[in-house]
Amino acid sequence: MTLLHETRNRLRERLRKPTERALSVAFRYAKRVPFVKRRLEAEYASMLEEIRAAAKPYRDRVPSHPRLPELGHDREQLLAEIDALQAQEADRWRDGFVSGAVYHGDREHIEFLNQVYARCSQANPLHADLWPSVVKYEAEIVAMTAHMLGGAYVSEHDDVCGTVSSGGTESIMLAMKTYRDQARQQRGIKSPQMVVPSSAHAAFDKASRYFGIEMIKVPVGADCRADVGATRQAITRNTVVVVGSAPSFPHGVVDPIEELAELARARGIGFHTDACLGGFVLPWATELGYPVPRFDFRVPGVTSISADTHKYGYAAKGTSVVLYRNKGLRRFQWYTTTDWPGGLYMSPTFAGSRPGALSAACWAAMLSIGAQGYREATRRILETAATIRAGIENVPGLRVLGDPLWVIAFASDELDIYRVMDFMSHRRWNLNGLHRPACVHLCVTLRHTQPGVAERFLADLREAVQHVRTQPAGKGGMAPIYGLAGSLPVRGAISDVLERYLDVLYEV
Repeated sequence: MTLLHETRNRLRERLRKPTERALSVAFRYAKRVPFVKRRLEAEYASMLEEIRAAAKPYRDRVPSHPRLPELGHDREQLLAEIDALQAQEADRWRDGFVSGAVYHGDREHIEFLNQVYARCSQANPLHADLWPSVVKYEAEIVAMTAHMLGGAYVSEHDDVCGTVSSGGTESIMLAMKTYRDQARQQRGIKSPQMVVPSSAHAAFDKASRYFGIEMIKVPVGADCRADVGATRQAITRNTVVVVGSAPSFPHGVVDPIEELAELARARGIGFHTDACLGGFVLPWATELGYPVPRFDFRVPGVTSISADTHKYGYAAKGTSVVLYRNKGLRRFQWYTTTDWPGGLYMSPTFAGSRPGALSAACWAAMLSIGAQGYREATRRILETAATIRAGIENVPGLRVLGDPLWVIAFASDELDIYRVMDFMSHRRWNLNGLHRPACVHLCVTLRHTQPGVAERFLADLREAVQHVRTQPAGKGGMAPIYGLAGSLPVRGAISDVLERYLDVLYEV
């Protein structure tokens, strides 16, 4: 029965998107034709002109340095150059025009973290014997996060533990690598699969490609939450982990973690809650009385969680936490080698040397804010988000997706939502464009709780909608690119454009 079940799932997946697969293959072969290749490159170059201008605004205004100078530059001069660049970039996020990105941003808080970093700038946890202080900081970061995320409620056979990583992507990838290796050793699985909602973060796709884990995507329902029935059908004997988001990055809704995790637990499979975005918000939202479904270690089937300290934990950029229900599971994350001529070597995460100063700043941020500080920050964010959500729902032609608390995605059945996003960008707003379905979201942070920011956003949004209703589409902007990205025949071309965009970022 298991083999028949697997075969049925594979056939269903293959038949689901035959057009997409056929077009992808056709595009790949078409690019090998010289004429087609030349035409594509010409189109790519045209599309990248505006993107290059936005990515390299200093190219004609600030000296570049493609080679080492013969003589070192004056330090004060370099600091002045850095200050000048920072001054041009800070106002936008400081004044609350940005979705996510900077989650705290208070000047005194930033200065405090900078002071901590300066005191610990040489620390490297790879050399734990030289900097045992960093070992202390990281162990306590993990312990505090575990306690916040239900670690005190696990059974007597478990002992929630984890590590500090460089960010949410690394935390997710570490967990997926851990499940792959556990299944290989304990269950003999050679062709591992992960079952994830289509709304799961792109880091799961990256882990799939890097670690050879087949990713089985399941759809989300009309409420933007993972489909439990589809997840049940997608699980096979090769499934090593099932995934849910709390909340999902695109739509800001919490997947039905309890039901999904029970599917995994009943099959003896791991379950990962991606709480990178919500790990430092949802526990406090629960205390404040908001209707938050259970998502953490209080759910018996949850065996790992990722939570970003550098988002709503308000640490400096470059730290996250990955937690496991017990040390037996975490051991599959460790790397050790005993036959290297350089000696015995071990590392807990992907990196060898790591900036211990970031861990020190994270530790200091958490302790300086405390439970009361996180609770108050969450209250302010959720109240502001409720105001913004209500305002969006009152704009004719717009609709909010799902039932979000603070990451608010909105779409339109009658307007080009990407043109709305482009208009907002001309009002200095930096919003996240999403697709499948076409929508835009605002991730509310403490920056948006400043007086007048929510009202300014809603006023600009109303103007944007009116403009799109009454004015013809212009040239340029991201609207054409996002529109093309949702079209089957050109997804391969958009991927090519994204690759060239990354090339542009490293141009001098």
